[in-house]
Amino acid sequence: MPGINPDDVRAVLFDMDGTLVASDGAVERSWLSWAAEYGVDGHEAYEMAHGAPSESTVRKLLPHLEEAAILIASARQLELQYDDLSDVTATPGAFEALAVLAERRLPWAVVTSADTRLAKARLGAAGIVAPVLVTTDDIAAGKPDPEGYLRAAEILGADPAECLVVEDAEVGLRAARAAGAHTAALRGLDGDVRLESLADLAKFLGR
Repeated sequence: MPGINPDDVRAVLFDMDGTLVASDGAVERSWLSWAAEYGVDGHEAYEMAHGAPSESTVRKLLPHLEEAAILIASARQLELQYDDLSDVTATPGAFEALAVLAERRLPWAVVTSADTRLAKARLGAAGIVAPVLVTTDDIAAGKPDPEGYLRAAEILGADPAECLVVEDAEVGLRAARAAGAHTAALRGLDGDVRLESLADLAKFLGR
């Protein structure tokens, strides 16, 4: 892959939803239900929310609300997600990629736009234990701000320039680039490495 030698990758930072965890159904259901309650377009809300913290999406959708009402609406959106785990699984190739990281002794972290409760619930449903987890509870600004990725790199003791961020949303790729990291992109998005699934990541890092 141009611009990246897999041997130069010192840490891997994963987004969660849509990257390590297949949760599209649960995310969509929660936004459709929430949108119906608040009188906004559910599909627009779902598309806008992809990869971004719930609160920032709520602010864009309901700009007329006062701060207290925004916080209530954001909390309600998260409530709808916490217990909807019936079809949440690991994404294709996820365990294969994590096995390669273990073989190479590469540290890794999850950096997500979910809060800690939701992140632990979804990772648990997928059977994934993250050695380092950075959520919206740990930072002041969510994606596309680079704070989450910079924080994860710091915890892992890695230079952001030697980190590979794996993302499935443009807002997350923007955060990764702002952090100075290399990018691996899913869903046909443009990154330093383009992935069909995490099986491609396993091949890239394991070769």
